[in-house]
Amino acid sequence: MSLSVSRHLAAVTAFAVAGLLASTAPAALAAPTAVTAAPVPPDIPLANVKAHLTQFSTIAAANGGNRAHGRPGYKASIDYVKGKLDAAGFTTTLQTFTTSGATGYNLIADWPGGDPNVVLMSGAHLDSVTSGAGINDNASGSAAVLEAALAVSRAGLQPTKHLRFGWWGAEELGLVGSRYYVNNLPAAERAKFSGYLNFDMIGSPNPGYFVYDDDPTIEQTFKNYYAGLGVPTEIETEGDGRSDHAPFKNVGIPVGGLFSGADYLKTAAQAQKWGGTSGQAFDRCYHSACDSLANINDTALDRNADAIAYAIWNLGASTPVPPGPSFENTADVNIPDSPGAAANSPVTVAGVVGNAPATTKVDVNIVHTYRGDVQLDLIAPDGTAYRLKNSSGTDSADNIVASYTVNASSEPANGIWKLQAKDVASADTGYINSWKITF
Repeated sequence: MSLSVSRHLAAVTAFAVAGLLASTAPAALAAPTAVTAAPVPPDIPLANVKAHLTQFSTIAAANGGNRAHGRPGYKASIDYVKGKLDAAGFTTTLQTFTTSGATGYNLIADWPGGDPNVVLMSGAHLDSVTSGAGINDNASGSAAVLEAALAVSRAGLQPTKHLRFGWWGAEELGLVGSRYYVNNLPAAERAKFSGYLNFDMIGSPNPGYFVYDDDPTIEQTFKNYYAGLGVPTEIETEGDGRSDHAPFKNVGIPVGGLFSGADYLKTAAQAQKWGGTSGQAFDRCYHSACDSLANINDTALDRNADAIAYAIWNLGASTPVPPGPSFENTADVNIPDSPGAAANSPVTVAGVVGNAPATTKVDVNIVHTYRGDVQLDLIAPDGTAYRLKNSSGTDSADNIVASYTVNASSEPANGIWKLQAKDVASADTGYINSWKITF
C-alpha cells in the first residue's frame, strides 16, 4: 500500500440507546425463502495461496531481498504470475510504462467469454517497497487474486460478464501502474466497466476485516459473505485513496475491495470483535524488512481469498438485482433474559410502491453471549411473523451477524416493521445492536 496519498481519518459512528419495547404477539409463521447464487463460488485453497506467497518470497530472496519497481525481483514476480495464467488459458498482456528512471510493468489477464461490453475487473499491486519482500503488502492480495483467477479456469466458468484481472506495478511510488492503465483506457473502454475490485494487504498478522464502501452493490456483496461467516466488518478508511482502486474511482468506475489493516492501531473494541491484540498495529511489519512469510495471519488470508471468489462469482457470473431501498434501526434494544419475553426494534417504512418483494432482505447484528438461545422473527405491519432463526441449544457461539431473505410479497411494504428477538433460556444476555430491511 502506498504512502504517497494522504490518509483519511476514520469516522466514528455513535449509536443511540433505546429502551425496551413492548412485546407483540405474532400471527401465523411464514418460512423464509432460501436464495443461493448459481453457480456456487468455490472454496479457495489456503495452501495454494500460500504456495504463491512462498514463490514471491523465494523470488525476493534471490533478487536483493525485495520485489520493488525497477528491481529484478519485480520482473521475476510478474513473469511467475504470467506463466501461471498463460498455462490456465488466459489471454495475458504485459503493459509497460516508465517512472523513476526504470521500466514498470502491469499484467492484464482476460478470461475468454462473458459480455465484452460489461467488464468486471479484480486486481492487486505486485510490487513491494525496497526494504523487504512485501509478503503481506502486497503479495497477499496478488496471490489471492491469482488463485481466484486459476479457480475460474479450473471451474471452466462461463460468466455473464467479461472477467479481467490485473497486477499493478509501482503502486508504492504513488499508484503509478494502475493510473497509467486507467489513463490509457479510451472513454469507450472505461464505459464497459461494471466494477473494479481491489485487494491490498489481506493477510495482516493482527487483522481487521474492512470493506470498501464506495459502491453499495459491491460493498453489500462482501458484507453478505462475511455475514455468512458470522464475522462483523467495518468500513475501510485507513487506505481510502491510497491504493489502486483510486484511479478507477476517479474516472467514475464503481470500485470495492477488502483490507485487513496496515499501521493503524487495533482498538480494544476491534480486538473484542475480531481477536488479536489491542493497541498494536494491524501490521507491525508494514513497509519493513520483517514483512516476510511469518507476517501472515492464515485465517484472514483464507477468509479474504474465499471472499474474492464469492464476489467474482456473484458479481461476474450472475446478474444480481441491485439492492432496493433500505431502512435501518441502529438503536440498541436490550433482549430480556426471560423465556418468552421479547425485544422489538421497529423500522418505519415509507415511500415504497406496492408490496414487499419475494426476496425481502433482513440484515441483523445482535450482540449476545449465547446465540443458541435467541429466536428471531420479522414482524410485518399487520402482525404476521416471518421466522428468521430458531433457537438451538447446541449453538454455543456468541453474537448473530447474518442476512436473511423472506418472501413477504403478500405484505404492503409501507408501515412499521419490527425485528423481534426472544431469549428462550436464562443465564445469557444480549441486545439488538442494529438491523436493516431492504426491499
